[in-house]
Amino acid sequence: RANLRLLLAYQYLRPGKKLLFMGTELANPNEWDHEQCLPWHLEQDEGHAGVGRCLAALGALYLARPCLWREDHEPSGFRWIDCHDHERAVLSFQRRAGAEHLVVVLNLTPEPRKEYRLGVPSAGGYRLLLNTDAEAFGGGGFPIPDAAPSEPVSAHGHNQSLLLDLPPLAAIVLQPQ
Repeated sequence: RANLRLLLAYQYLRPGKKLLFMGTELANPNEWDHEQCLPWHLEQDEGHAGVGRCLAALGALYLARPCLWREDHEPSGFRWIDCHDHERAVLSFQRRAGAEHLVVVLNLTPEPRKEYRLGVPSAGGYRLLLNTDAEAFGGGGFPIPDAAPSEPVSAHGHNQSLLLDLPPLAAIVLQPQ
């Protein structure tokens, strides 16, 4: 279910309106069938319930952070940080609205990425808002700090950068402190 949590985070954190198909929150392994009811019993399984909690956290984050929706229709609302890291399969971008911004990093492989350098637009450090690998979401709980100080090291076209440990098959969302 790590891939599903990662895909849902990518969907929620990219520009555009959000639409889920019936039962997505249940992480149903079968295709939806209009002849049958949704498999509500899956909520009893901790892994399936974790996907539902992850979706709830994504929805709460989306509502609480206007930079995730206010400028959806404007090019200024989204900026890639890096979409060319083919070797490590890591995507990173910013969501922006006015002075507010969030940084999103997606590790698309089952390998954790230790000491991953990521360019960021602001000095002073960033704090973790969401980690789809959290145990509460049914993830592996790969240990990552709640905050990362920025350093005056250039990366990805920015004068400041962070040194991050990225959990496997996971998305993390960071906010400037």
